[in-house]
Amino acid sequence: MFSGLLEELIQNLRRLPGIGKKSAQRLALHIIGMDKEEALKLSASIADAVKNFKNCSICNMLSEQDPCGFCSDETRQNNLLCVVENTQDVYLIENTNEYKGKYFVLNGLLSPLEGIGPDDIYFPKLLAYLKDNSVDELILALNPSAEGETTMSFLATQLKPFVKKITRLSTGLPFGGDLEYTSSITLGNALKRRYSIKDN
Repeated sequence: MFSGLLEELIQNLRRLPGIGKKSAQRLALHIIGMDKEEALKLSASIADAVKNFKNCSICNMLSEQDPCGFCSDETRQNNLLCVVENTQDVYLIENTNEYKGKYFVLNGLLSPLEGIGPDDIYFPKLLAYLKDNSVDELILALNPSAEGETTMSFLATQLKPFVKKITRLSTGLPFGGDLEYTSSITLGNALKRRYSIKDN
C-alpha cells in the first residue's frame, strides 16, 4: 500500500509507546508533508538526543551529563533513595514537589515469565550502591502491577540488611496501574503516605 521508505517510517514509528498502526500512518504522512527544513530539524533533534543522552554512571538515569543533575546536586538528601523503573518516573516523582532525595533507576522490572532476572534490572549495582552509601530510607516507587509487586518483594527481602527502612507508595494507586497515568497530586499523596513494607 505504501512505498518502501514510507512503510519503513511507519514501522519505526509503531515502535514508540502508545502508537498504533493508524497513528503511525498519520504521523508518517504528516512528517513527509512538513516543510523540508522543519522536518530535517526534527530529524536532527532526534539524532542529537539519541547521540548525547546516556545513562548516569551512578543512578542509571538518562542524562546529558554524567553524573546526572540529581546525583551531582549537593542540596539533595543523600540518606533518601527512591527506586523507580525508568527515567520518566524520576520526572513524575519530581513533579510532585514532595521528594528531595536521590534516585536509582532499575531500567526494568522482574518478570520470570519473560526471563528478566535481577541482573537485568541493575540489582547488583543497586546493592553495591547501598553498601557504599549510608541510606536511611529506601523508597520503592514502582508500578503496582504484577511485575512491580514481584520486584518490590524481591528488593525488600534482599536489601533489608543494608538500609534502616524500606517503604513503598501508599495504596492510593490502583493495582495494575501505571505511574505515568497518575496525577501529580495523587502521586504526591501516595509518596507522602508511603508506608514500611515490613508492616504489611
